[in-house]
Amino acid sequence: MDWSLLQYGFMHKALLAGLLGGVSCALTGVLVVTMRISAIGICVAHAAFAGALLGILLGMGPLGPAFLTSFLVAGILGPLTDKADLAPDTVVGILFSTMLGLAFLFLGLMTGPRTEALDLFWGSILTATWFDIKVLAAVTAALLLGLVLFFKEIQAVLCHRAVALAVGVPATLIYYAMLFSVGAAVAASLRSVGGLLIYGLIINPAAAAYQLSYSLRRIFALACLFAVGSSWGGLLLATVLDVPAGAMIVLLSTAIFVAATIFSPKSPRSAAFLSRLQTAFSGRVGVRDKAREHTP
Repeated sequence: MDWSLLQYGFMHKALLAGLLGGVSCALTGVLVVTMRISAIGICVAHAAFAGALLGILLGMGPLGPAFLTSFLVAGILGPLTDKADLAPDTVVGILFSTMLGLAFLFLGLMTGPRTEALDLFWGSILTATWFDIKVLAAVTAALLLGLVLFFKEIQAVLCHRAVALAVGVPATLIYYAMLFSVGAAVAASLRSVGGLLIYGLIINPAAAAYQLSYSLRRIFALACLFAVGSSWGGLLLATVLDVPAGAMIVLLSTAIFVAATIFSPKSPRSAAFLSRLQTAFSGRVGVRDKAREHTP
């Protein structure tokens, strides 16, 4: 790799986008993974993608419509999954297929070059602008602030929503806020990672962190570490191999998840292996210490 690239402004913006996008996606990813609402997250992600394509079609730019449609679908999904007679998976499936159909419809209606639209499929982190960075920074700051201020309430809802509601926690409001946060993170990161890949950066680091710890605080921290590492590592690999950065970011996050699953202390086989390793290491240390005691 030509390390002189690091002196250029576009690389600085790409690294900042990877940092901020990684943190925002990781924070919302932990919420999605812990509450087991992955299907809802996928639906919101594709809503943002469809909105971005609509914005390009209308000449408005992708960002504003992406936020609008993701918030709209999140606002629809919350009440529907709570009150509809249909099963939540059915509601999500209907909205997901609708958003995907609209995305391809908007793409088909475009005339002339579709470069900007196609970039939204796999992302273009190297073309991130300072405006994109500011939006990512605002979303990330809002997510961190909300997490710090309402951590206990969020933790209660993640553990058991019905119990949290019974003890006076505004569980429904927090649940809807979680859905909106997913929409915000997806819309803000859409140009960097890509509409068809962004969900991988939301789920994979959070799922990897979930494999390695029982502490919610530690899961949040590990997820952010894995997501930022995937973003920067994927950017590095994409630069070296001359391939789309979004694809490499998601593939690297998948590799981290696989490694975390193999070495997860929650896995019976892994726990047994780590226990044997710890016992063997402790035995060797004990033997070495005894030998030192008897050494004149």
